[in-house]
Amino acid sequence: MRGSCLCGQVEYTISKLDSPIGHCSCRMCRKAHAAAFNSYASVRRENFEWLRGKHLLKSFESSSGKRRTFCGNCGTHLVAHLDGSEFVVLRVATLDEDPGQTPQQHIWASHEVPWLAYGPEVQAYPEWPPERG
Repeated sequence: MRGSCLCGQVEYTISKLDSPIGHCSCRMCRKAHAAAFNSYASVRRENFEWLRGKHLLKSFESSSGKRRTFCGNCGTHLVAHLDGSEFVVLRVATLDEDPGQTPQQHIWASHEVPWLAYGPEVQAYPEWPPERG
């Protein structure tokens, strides 16, 4: 499966996800992704390869031994990794293809934002709402 950043200058490929998909609502993930939660899955390093734009990658240590890697052009967070780990933590929303599975867990639910609502009580549109034109 292939994935990329928002501007398309960084691309990667994975041969498979090596863990179930999960959601994380921790404060760091919410801030890093500017979202109510982050969707992630582990991928063994041997199953992950940068295809293009590796020279654009930036990273920072968000907590002791954990680095978050993102596109230096558009800011899209792509992976994180812990020092010495055989896995990268893939940001599943950056995949350009359907991974063929759905989330199986939600961590740091104690940090979930109180304003998150999703489901039939929230009006849904296939694209823009009709009043947008």
